[in-house]
Amino acid sequence: MPIRLTNTLTGREEPFQPRHDPVRLYVCGMTPKFHPHVGHARLFVAIDVIRRYLEYRGYRLKHVQNFTDVDDKIIARANQEGMDPREVARRYSESYFIAMDALNVRRADLYPTVTDFMPQIIRAVQELIDSGHAYVVDGDVYYDVSTKPDYGKLSGRTTEEGQLVGARKELEPGKRDPRDFALWKAAKPGEPAWESPWGPGRPGWHIECSTMSRETLGDQLDMHAGGWDLVFPHHENEIAQSEALTGKEPFAFVWTHIGLVTVGGEKMAHSLGNFTTVAEVLKQHEPMALRLYLITTHYRSPLAFNEESLIAAGRGLARLRAALEGSVPDPAAVEPAWAQQARARFEEAMDDDFNTSGALGHLFDLAREINRRRDSGEDMGQVRGAQQTLRSLAEILGLRLEPAAESGATRDIAPFVELVLDARQTLRSAKLYREADRLRAELRALGIVVEDTPTGSTWRRARPGE
Repeated sequence: MPIRLTNTLTGREEPFQPRHDPVRLYVCGMTPKFHPHVGHARLFVAIDVIRRYLEYRGYRLKHVQNFTDVDDKIIARANQEGMDPREVARRYSESYFIAMDALNVRRADLYPTVTDFMPQIIRAVQELIDSGHAYVVDGDVYYDVSTKPDYGKLSGRTTEEGQLVGARKELEPGKRDPRDFALWKAAKPGEPAWESPWGPGRPGWHIECSTMSRETLGDQLDMHAGGWDLVFPHHENEIAQSEALTGKEPFAFVWTHIGLVTVGGEKMAHSLGNFTTVAEVLKQHEPMALRLYLITTHYRSPLAFNEESLIAAGRGLARLRAALEGSVPDPAAVEPAWAQQARARFEEAMDDDFNTSGALGHLFDLAREINRRRDSGEDMGQVRGAQQTLRSLAEILGLRLEPAAESGATRDIAPFVELVLDARQTLRSAKLYREADRLRAELRALGIVVEDTPTGSTWRRARPGE
């Protein structure tokens, strides 16, 4: 059965039929104005899972993901921190790689930046002017939306709706239509600027991605991905200018959009100040617990950020790892029929629009079956084969399931556990029960069961499957 996925352009779930080998995948990356937050992690982990599964199914990919390294918000951050905007972009781009490496997100093949492609961007703007799709006003250049009759085909916004949306803000001087958008912005005092045929300035946001994708992948893409918040106006505008530039339609055969992480019903965002950075989460939770949490919900659905779900993900990770206790990676292990059935169910879920929540359910079922057969003394050769299946399927989801440490582990961690229990008892004595419960849950996520008795608290390692 072919992989089926939801295409935002058509609004339907359809078979994945790439036109190129390798598959051309372009992802709208970060604007590096600060450290990446959980919303960024959700986007890039989801794309990583899609990429891993496509490769597992035999596709070769060329994965390109940009950095928008010149932007109003980067300039504002630079002014706030007393730094050069280029240094701000470099610093937070490095922060991105640190966070994504920790989450086992594979690196893209290319990471183009706006500043590296400035001559190509200027050339693309000039092509749009020459072909009648853009016009110049006092050093600014605007795309003329009226020259693209099917504008709105990705977002579903009609011409009338587009006019209403644009009319909500005052018509900028020189614009012919409120919907028209900037391809080039005239320089402002104190801001980075590049020379162009229309005077010094810098690119508009949308033309950057159209140019970088065209220069690195060609005129048409097999898949273009990004967050749901980019459907309009960013991706809609990319389509308009890219198809005007090349004369080829569609610009991207498949559009894949990742659901947003929310806090109190609002999108997690730097601009709203309601974000939690990946680094902050990883102070309290291990990276694989965060990754597991991010893929428990279907990639297209929103994900509400909360601490309880993160703790639950840590417990789930411990259950998967418990099924591998006593085993070592063995690619030559023979996969038993019951593990083959689990693999088939896993593939069926992933073939259905990359349904990671369903795939994870089959992983947990396999882990329980491994525990049951191991504990009942069945053929250990089959158990080892199934353990290798569990390990390999988890890796498709990007989850590292290194086996739990052997017999000396309990002795090695004992001082740490006792220290945490002492701190927990202090909190209980002060009637800070919520914080005490949080420590207990954190230990449970690490595979340590705390049991309170009339004479004090005791602890033990969780049993397989517990």
